[in-house]
Amino acid sequence: MADVTALTFLALCLPLAGALAAPLVIRILGANGAWLLAAAPLFAFLHFLRLLPQIARGQTITGGYAWVPSYNLSFSWFLDGLSLAFALLITGIGTLIVLYAGAYLRGHGDQGRFFSFIFLFMGAMLGIVVSDSFLMFFIFWELTSITSFLLIGFDHEREAARRAALQALVVTGGGGLCLLAGLLVLWNMSGVTQMSQLIGAGDLLRESPLYLAALILVLGGAFTKSAQFPFHFWLPNAMEAPTPVSAYLHSATMVKAGVYLLMRLNPVMGETPAWEILLPFFGGLTLVVGTALAIRQTDLKLKLAYTTVSSLGLLVMLIGFGSDHAVEAAALYLVAHSLFKGALFMVAGIIDHETGTRDITRLGGLGRAMPLTWLIALAAAFSMAGLPPFFGFLAKEEIYAALAGGDIRAITFTAITVFGNALMFAVAFAVALKPFHGRPAQTPKIAHEAPILLWLGPAVLAVLGLLSAVFATFTHAALSSPIAAAIRGDPVEIAISLAPHLGLPLALSLLTALLGIGVYWQLDRARFWMAVFLRAAGRGPDHGFDLAMSGLVRFAGRLIRFVQPGRLEIYVACTFLCLAAILIIPPILYGELPHLPAWPADVRLHEWAVFLIAAFGLAAVLVAHDRLTAIVSLGIQGFAVAVIFLLFGAPDLSFTQFMVETLSVVILALVMTRLRLSPDDRRPPGRRLFHGALALVCGLGFSLLLLRATQAPFNDALTAFFNAYSKTIAHGANVVNVIIVDFRGTDTLGEIAVVAVTGLAILALIRIRAGSERKLAANDPDAVGAGE
Repeated sequence: MADVTALTFLALCLPLAGALAAPLVIRILGANGAWLLAAAPLFAFLHFLRLLPQIARGQTITGGYAWVPSYNLSFSWFLDGLSLAFALLITGIGTLIVLYAGAYLRGHGDQGRFFSFIFLFMGAMLGIVVSDSFLMFFIFWELTSITSFLLIGFDHEREAARRAALQALVVTGGGGLCLLAGLLVLWNMSGVTQMSQLIGAGDLLRESPLYLAALILVLGGAFTKSAQFPFHFWLPNAMEAPTPVSAYLHSATMVKAGVYLLMRLNPVMGETPAWEILLPFFGGLTLVVGTALAIRQTDLKLKLAYTTVSSLGLLVMLIGFGSDHAVEAAALYLVAHSLFKGALFMVAGIIDHETGTRDITRLGGLGRAMPLTWLIALAAAFSMAGLPPFFGFLAKEEIYAALAGGDIRAITFTAITVFGNALMFAVAFAVALKPFHGRPAQTPKIAHEAPILLWLGPAVLAVLGLLSAVFATFTHAALSSPIAAAIRGDPVEIAISLAPHLGLPLALSLLTALLGIGVYWQLDRARFWMAVFLRAAGRGPDHGFDLAMSGLVRFAGRLIRFVQPGRLEIYVACTFLCLAAILIIPPILYGELPHLPAWPADVRLHEWAVFLIAAFGLAAVLVAHDRLTAIVSLGIQGFAVAVIFLLFGAPDLSFTQFMVETLSVVILALVMTRLRLSPDDRRPPGRRLFHGALALVCGLGFSLLLLRATQAPFNDALTAFFNAYSKTIAHGANVVNVIIVDFRGTDTLGEIAVVAVTGLAILALIRIRAGSERKLAANDPDAVGAGE
């Protein structure tokens, strides 16, 4: 067990190590460094593959390290059929993507930076699917948003890439905040902070009055990450990223993070009316919208991106449908989609890399020049279309078995699924056939077969799509059934295979194929009518996002101009206004006003003299006609307070007060004499009245606070502590000095830093003044004297 824990920890850290090593490896080995870098995810893949038999027997693996035990926070992981399947997809496809990117970006000046980003993303996504701790899960969730922002905006010199990256970050980051709130609510409802413990709290969550709030918040995070309508628009725009990013983040891994979250929470939040209404509704709507928009596109990557949106909608719909067969279908389609969509994205990248274009209307006849790529594309398209003998066929059959029924709900969602799958059928063969058959087209580059690193990845995924269906019994026992068991929360045994099985699901598959062939046959006409419909429907959520961001920028600008008008007087007034509210309002609300103290009867003459001097200084400040007089008069207050400290037996404090007041008066006088300021106060009477009232309220607030503090029972615990330990620990007889220098050393250092910064600011003001005078004197020698 200790060996598994150590190796799992190493597997989680390897992608992060790869991110650190990638720039150096690429600098030394160039594009060939991809072979070495691929060893990191390959090791992690082999480690997780080694755990497959144990997980297939129904066991789970937990481990980790305590982080903050007092708050039950830990760096912990939880592996069952679902998390292990995702870990295998992330590391396995990640290995192929690293090799693919080595060839695709050969010669690119920022290849090292790209590999760092892709490894960071790989580590973040791996962290999501194996996390047991809520905190660890959320940290990795947000890290995927940040790393995808970096990858989508990799070609940052293009405005479209920058916009797409920002859009993805805003949408998924906003959803991440919803998820954080949802996790906190789940914590409050269940009292646990571990996924493995949450799975057993299903009835507790479903019966809680906070269930609906938690569900909506969780769906906000899942729907934004997995591009569900109306948040679907960010994923197609993310195709501005290099093709290896599209093949990895936006087909096989990141966009399935939301699906993973819903699958993980199905045992504890599923089987409720809200779950079984919201998920199928938004999933079905996303399925239809995604496939319809895919038909309209002519860019290969955009066509695949919109079908990814529709496939995610199909998965969400199945998770929420509520039947056992739907869970099994979701498990099968999860694996099938990762294999065929990753392969097709890489095929689209090969076509773009070797011909210089992805526009399907400018491609044709590539089958003669690129036969191997065509064969790979056909194999992946067969699986995407749901045709035997590929794993996609088994998934589609199970989908129809799950949805088919006699009630209106089943009929509605079956019709939606047939329509969506038919359009996906047409898109699959539009990608796999249109560019390769017919007469050769004139392309920007002369087409030829891709190098091995480009076709190796899609070939492996296409072959796996075939072998997993041919050896379906082994696939189900090792992978599909454990996934479905984790989603349901109970043991599951999937038995579907390529063996002939007549019935309604097969009939629906045949209907899907016939409709798909019809749409493919009339693809140009379908594209035209879809464009007409979209123009009539008006601008969609993508334009709405631009309007929202533009409105946010305008609102922020107006808000900044309101709260930051550039006048120091307003800033100071607002600061003191807030200070007055903090000092006055809470004591009144909570009944903490002090009692009015009794006037002492034994005040001596010299003490009265000190108070009279302070009052004289206050009057002098109020009647002063220029700033310099006011500053000097203000010093009288400080000296009077210092004398009071001295009279009441605090010579150290009195000396400090004398020094502070002297330095303050000298510095303020120095600054005021060096700056070009009006000699007197020119504020209008109304503003002077407001500022005076504000000063009185702040002074009253501090007086009330000090009175309330002195009337509270004295606690001498700190006094006893400092008296006991000043000599033994700090070796100082002067307790005040020891407190300032030793016990509060960091605080004192901060105060010194503040004084130093203030001194620098004063020096800057004086130099600005001196510099402006020199410049003015150089231009007009008489101007300086005139301005004084």
